[in-house]
Amino acid sequence: MAEGQWYSCLAPELEAMRVTARAACHSHATLAPDRRGAVAPMLARLFANIAEDCFIEAPFHCSYGVNTSLGASVYLNAGCVILDSGPVSIGRGTMCGPGVQIYTADHHRDPAERAKGIERALPVTIGADVWVGGGAIILPGVTVGAGAIIGAGSVVTRDVMPGTCVLGNPARAR
Repeated sequence: MAEGQWYSCLAPELEAMRVTARAACHSHATLAPDRRGAVAPMLARLFANIAEDCFIEAPFHCSYGVNTSLGASVYLNAGCVILDSGPVSIGRGTMCGPGVQIYTADHHRDPAERAKGIERALPVTIGADVWVGGGAIILPGVTVGAGAIIGAGSVVTRDVMPGTCVLGNPARAR
C-alpha cells in the first residue's frame, strides 16, 4: 500500500486500522461545542503529523489517518473527507472549504479485481497557502502547488501549478 502497488483493501489488518480511524473521527465529532474545531486528542494522535494550531470542523472523516500530515494553520471546514490509503500532505496555511474530498485510493479497472478489493494508493500533496473551495474533489496522485486556488465544486484530475486558479470538471486553469 505504502509503495503504490496493488493490494487488497479487504485485509483484516486494514479493516482494524479503519475501525480505529472511525473511532477517532467519532471522538472528534462529539467534542463539546466550546471545543468545536479543536482537534480531538484521539484524532491528533492518529495523524502522521499535525501542527498544534490546525482547526478541523466536525464532521470529519478519514480512512486511516496515519497517512495524513497537516502543516501549521491548516483549516478543514465541516464535512471534509480524506481517504488516506496513501500519503496526504497539506501545507501550512491551507484552507479547505466545506465538503472537500481528497482521495488517494485508485480502484482496479477490472471488475473482478475490484470486487476482490484490489486498489492502489497514490499520494496527494497540497502545498502551502492553498485555498480549496467547498465541495471540490482532489483525485489520487495529484499535486497542488503553493498558493493555488481550486474553485468550489471542481474535480481536480491532474497537477495544479503554484499560484494557479483552477475550476470546473475537470478543473482547468482560468
